[in-house]
Amino acid sequence: MMFAFKLLAVSVACVAPAALHAQDWTPPGPIKLMIGFSAGGGADSQARLVAQAIEEKYGWTILPEQVLGNSGMTLTKELASQPNDGTAIGMIVTETLTYSPLAMGEPSLAADHFTPLATTGAFQTGLVAMKDGKFDSWEKVTEAAAAGEPIRFGVATERWADVAYLLGKNNGIDFNLVQVAGGADIMSGLRGHDIDIGWVAGNQVKPVIQGEMVDIANASGHVMAQSPDAPEITDLGSKYDLDGYFMFVAPPDLDPAARKALGNAIADVMTDPSTQAHALAVKSFGGPDVITGSELEAVLARLYEEAEALLTDASN
Repeated sequence: MMFAFKLLAVSVACVAPAALHAQDWTPPGPIKLMIGFSAGGGADSQARLVAQAIEEKYGWTILPEQVLGNSGMTLTKELASQPNDGTAIGMIVTETLTYSPLAMGEPSLAADHFTPLATTGAFQTGLVAMKDGKFDSWEKVTEAAAAGEPIRFGVATERWADVAYLLGKNNGIDFNLVQVAGGADIMSGLRGHDIDIGWVAGNQVKPVIQGEMVDIANASGHVMAQSPDAPEITDLGSKYDLDGYFMFVAPPDLDPAARKALGNAIADVMTDPSTQAHALAVKSFGGPDVITGSELEAVLARLYEEAEALLTDASN
């Protein structure tokens, strides 16, 4: 599937901070911000802090609300029907616009049917276990599997499950996949000894730094700040990693001026060290990672193609 984005590309790297703050476009009314993450979590907090900082710096009114369910596609389905005048945006993950529409047979909810605005941070996805436990290294996992010990692998999305399944298959391991609601539930399962290992995409940063947990492998596709020496899963037999981003998105055919202003505003507050949004990104997500315009379109197209290949391999 080819992605045919029509809108104006934004290059944050080439825009001075003063230019980021000065905009020719202003929203015609309050902006509804739909958040596809449970209240109180790190991603929800990030969305709300971005909204707060934009209100403070730009004087716009942003009204956050939770829209949950169906791997973020409840949100995108509602967003698709909203006005494309800049008064409705959503915060989701790239997986919602790439893997999920393919897996669920909803091509009208793929990335080329929306206007991508900006990413805020990259996933810090690790394969996590309890520190000093029986599975606190990949070597211990493979040794236990070779000895016939069942290994319970926590996953929170179908994409995570597919990559876990293929990682096991390529290593001759039949993991017992345990589906839970999110990374926080996987960490609770690890602490309660109901799960042995599992993917976590950022919530593990603090427990890893504090020495409670360990990233036994890196699934992010980039070096993780909290575990720079963790082995890449692509070096452990996996063809795929679990890279992706938290991102803001708008309805299709958003006016280019609105797209530019909204994308620049998000980039501005995320890269401004004085904002709480920036501080949270540094603390919980390895720092802000802002991508906009044509570069973001290319990222989404790549992730869509990888999702197609992953689904094909996982079904064989």
